[in-house]
Amino acid sequence: MRRSARFLAGYALASAGGVLAYLPLLSLLLPLRMGQVAADASIDYLTLAAILGAIAASVANIAFGWASDRSVARGRSRRGWVALGVASLLPAYVALAWADTPAALVAAVIGVQVAVNVLLAPLLAIMADEIPDAQKGLASGLLTLGPPIGSAFAALLVSLPLPSIAARFACIPVAVALCVVPFLLTRAGPPLPTAETPPDADVARRDLVIAWIARLLVQIAGAVVGLYLLYYFQSIAPQASTDRGAAGVGVLMAVAALIVIPVAIGVGRLSDRTRRRRAILCGSAAVAAAGLLAMAVARDWTTGAIGYGMYAVGTGVFLALHAGFAMQLLPSPRHRGRDLGIINLTNTAPAVIGPALAWTLATTRDFSVALGALAVLTLAGGATVLAVRGRR
Repeated sequence: MRRSARFLAGYALASAGGVLAYLPLLSLLLPLRMGQVAADASIDYLTLAAILGAIAASVANIAFGWASDRSVARGRSRRGWVALGVASLLPAYVALAWADTPAALVAAVIGVQVAVNVLLAPLLAIMADEIPDAQKGLASGLLTLGPPIGSAFAALLVSLPLPSIAARFACIPVAVALCVVPFLLTRAGPPLPTAETPPDADVARRDLVIAWIARLLVQIAGAVVGLYLLYYFQSIAPQASTDRGAAGVGVLMAVAALIVIPVAIGVGRLSDRTRRRRAILCGSAAVAAAGLLAMAVARDWTTGAIGYGMYAVGTGVFLALHAGFAMQLLPSPRHRGRDLGIINLTNTAPAVIGPALAWTLATTRDFSVALGALAVLTLAGGATVLAVRGRR
């Protein structure tokens, strides 16, 4: 059974809405806002917000993934939980707009992270439920639409002459709803047929753990680069003004993410046909590591931007294809939401590990040592995925 192009496009747009829920905030708006309310202590409070927000996101993702499993077990759809997440974003962002002290801003970020994961946990599980393995590579490639849309939207929010930071925050839940609600109005697809011969549970769990470790290692770099990218470019191009630098970084993120889309979709289709997902994952991680090394040695904006572009393409392909790859390793269809929540720890745990590593190895004037360490971890993550042996 195959899903229609319309279904896949609707799911990709909804997933892009999930990215809009957090990417503009964490990549540009939060660093800018933290600089306004915390001044010289901005990097410390930004790190604290990232760590506490990641912990809250980890718990929320597992909890609401499990809750959506219970709904499916009772014959209901996960779409109701996705709708709750969309509705929760508005009050969460209102609280963020009202925060005018560093402590209040950190608390508001925690609230936003919970709301985001009420949306994301069941939405990701829908892909495991309703998209067959033979289309998961293509579907994973389509998920790369999210980052360029999110990056372009972030750059737009920074560039537009909106009256206040609160107005910028208010645009985010509206944009998320426009992306997600059309998919919520569709009916759940018929259940996918289960394999006649179930996979060995021990092998499935072992492979899932290996895939989890591989993604974790790669995502540590993503947490650091995503959170501190603006500060990184300020360190190698201090002559640029804060606003001009933020707009330039936003455009760079959008362009790099746009390049990822055709690459990831093409590679995703190739992986569906050849079933050589592990080799492709390893190769993409190597490209990402090379980009991080280029960023580490860069001493001007152009060189840093080229390195970031390599990193973005490599890691974008890896993370997109890894999503479908990991779904094929899930040991039981009854616990997909919960198990995907555990896999999601590879997105949220790095947000604790990465900022701590950056705080130890980097300063606002020099990220080279930290980027070198991240390149090693990323390359190790790509090599680790080759140890997966029992995938059906």
